[in-house]
Amino acid sequence: MTKKILVVAAHTDDEALGCGGTIAKHVAAGGIVYALIMTDGVASRGTSEGEAERRREAAAAAAHILGLRESIQLAFPDNRMDSVALLDIVQAVEDVVRKLQPEIIYTHHAGDLNVDHRVTHEAVMTVCRPLPGSSVKEIYAFEVLSSTEWASPAQKPFLPNVYVDISEFVEVKRRALEAYADEMRAAPHSRNAAHVKSLGEHRGNTVGTTAAEAFEAIRIIK
Repeated sequence: MTKKILVVAAHTDDEALGCGGTIAKHVAAGGIVYALIMTDGVASRGTSEGEAERRREAAAAAAHILGLRESIQLAFPDNRMDSVALLDIVQAVEDVVRKLQPEIIYTHHAGDLNVDHRVTHEAVMTVCRPLPGSSVKEIYAFEVLSSTEWASPAQKPFLPNVYVDISEFVEVKRRALEAYADEMRAAPHSRNAAHVKSLGEHRGNTVGTTAAEAFEAIRIIK
């Protein structure tokens, strides 16, 4: 049976950084994958409309490379999602989940440094309460370089317990991140292309594969 998967990410590029290889693997296996992006990812920088348009074009290119069925863009304030009533965010996510009826959801880790990541996580968990009739059977949290590993020690650490072998999809993830070239950084910086590749190799070596993406399983209903 074809599975529906929803990736709920705070910003365009989080979906590629956090689970780009896993998205491509789901698609190759016949899965239908959607992304729900909560903010434009650039407004907090005081960018021009031209820069915002380039980010939208990058997101569309990355979605095509990864094989997303659709990338749904919301308009919550970038890096200020904590200024919005959580109920408003929950209702927006709930509308999408109700429409798509996904079985699997990937989203941010609860302890990330970025406030939009944390709010997104909380909204997803509120929407996906295990109520009778819910389509969602699996929820996983991904890691995003320059946020997950930069979190305060006071926050819950990212402790992966699920690894997805993306050895055959490293090139797809690389090309998706190339579309987001403006968001990548030169070394030494956590979010540089070589470090992304190294993290994939590290996660893979941890479990005996060439490359992997790591997740925290939040809930699995069998």
